[in-house]
Amino acid sequence: MRILAINGSPKGERSNTWQLTQAFLDGVTERLGADNVELRTVIVRDLDIQPCRGCFACWRNEAGQCVIKDDMRDIIADCVWADVTIWSFPLYYFGVPGPLKNLIDRQLPMSLPFMVERTDGVGNRSHPGRYDMSGKRSVIISTCGFYTAEGNYDSVLTQFDHICGKGAYEQILCGQGELFRVPELAERTGAYLDTVRQAGSEFAQGRILPDTKAELSRLLFPRQTFEAMADASWGISKETGTTEDEAISFTRQMAALYNPASFDGTVRVLEMDYTDRGVSCCVVLEKDGATVVTDGSVAPTTSIHTPFVVWQDIAQGKVSGTDALAQHLYRVTGDFDLMIHWGKFFGGPESEQAKQPASVSALKPPTMLALLIPWIAFWTCMSFGLQVGVAGTVVACAVTTLAFCRHEHTVYDCLSLAGVLGLVAAAAAGVPQAVLTPLSFVGFGLMWLVSALRFVPLSSYYVKGSYGGDGALNNVIFIDTNRIICLVWGVTYLAAAAASFVWPTATPLISQLLPIPAAIFTVVFQRWYPAHVAQG
Repeated sequence: MRILAINGSPKGERSNTWQLTQAFLDGVTERLGADNVELRTVIVRDLDIQPCRGCFACWRNEAGQCVIKDDMRDIIADCVWADVTIWSFPLYYFGVPGPLKNLIDRQLPMSLPFMVERTDGVGNRSHPGRYDMSGKRSVIISTCGFYTAEGNYDSVLTQFDHICGKGAYEQILCGQGELFRVPELAERTGAYLDTVRQAGSEFAQGRILPDTKAELSRLLFPRQTFEAMADASWGISKETGTTEDEAISFTRQMAALYNPASFDGTVRVLEMDYTDRGVSCCVVLEKDGATVVTDGSVAPTTSIHTPFVVWQDIAQGKVSGTDALAQHLYRVTGDFDLMIHWGKFFGGPESEQAKQPASVSALKPPTMLALLIPWIAFWTCMSFGLQVGVAGTVVACAVTTLAFCRHEHTVYDCLSLAGVLGLVAAAAAGVPQAVLTPLSFVGFGLMWLVSALRFVPLSSYYVKGSYGGDGALNNVIFIDTNRIICLVWGVTYLAAAAASFVWPTATPLISQLLPIPAAIFTVVFQRWYPAHVAQG
């Protein structure tokens, strides 16, 4: 496939639109293979293309040559050569940028002067082509600064209907184009670029599928969120018209990403204290949205004391927020719950258009019940005798497996089932309960204790869903918190095993009472320790 990619942005390769075009080309190349794609790229701003003089010498000239001797002759040759022409440009004043309009105007030599009837219902009459362009395809890729592309490309599409034929070209038109240059929003814009890449792959096979087109038309962010970010990005106060400190503008953009759906009835006030600038402002998180207050009139419930450059690096993904916190590059005082659930509060309001139905086949997160039920069943059922113990435990293991078949399973779920069934087999073989119960405490305790020595402690897998999913497993503070909790539970059950060997008759009481301090410790420690580290 021979592709001519025309970059019509005055920004050249720094163009936001060009990011989409590159993703589209990547999709085509991945589908067809690099050996089957021949690409020519044209950056219009770097070319010498003068405006059309309207002299029509190219129509009077039998060879169809323009009298202007510039780079346009090569462009026409490229257009004839290409199987696919990609027009990549931003929307400028509801049209194409000026340099690209010159290129389009100078395509006049590609047509003959005679009048012919159009068959696609566009306009009245047309001019036949000088060259055989049958079978060639065109793609328009463009971004604009409005929250949506809808309703803003009427003049552009009308022009390309005339040039290419109505419905005879593919189009990827994206609003909120300026967001593609914001590193802090790379997660959302990256997802959109993945869809553009998919569109390129489908185009290489014939056409962009309807589902992909629908996904491409979805908003990156809801209108209110985007416009709040866009307004704040200019660094000018809407109230006074004066220039604001960059840190305040940055905070306003962050506040625009507040998700009102996270409001739980408690008004939170987040203070951003930029220690290197002497600037402090508060973000008030309420039911209907977030408000930035810069006059010190509200009291914060959570304060982040940070150099501005550090928080910028965190927002841009240059450094992990938790790693920076663990290294004491910034500190947090007040209610730490806001930090723990940061993604819930500042994940951005989800657009109704952007909501995706959950996959029917998607597995639910791991649940600790899958790990605990076999052990609890063994300890409980064995107290009623051998037959009840064996039968009850086997049934509990089977029911647990079926009940949680739609959940992800960890290695500890499998170890628990294997360990408990092994204990049941030993009981059926005649091993005394006085030996098996302490042995079960040892096995259960070692599982916790050994996991604490691993990179990801046991409990991390089961609570990560409340702390941002798999990303929490790279959170140093999260891992350290769970490591200590696992150590405590491991030691607790090893102590229970020792106590059971010394006082066999007290085993039921030990199994019920000894975990209570560990449970209290877990509840208190998982809230206290992260906040303690955050305070420096």
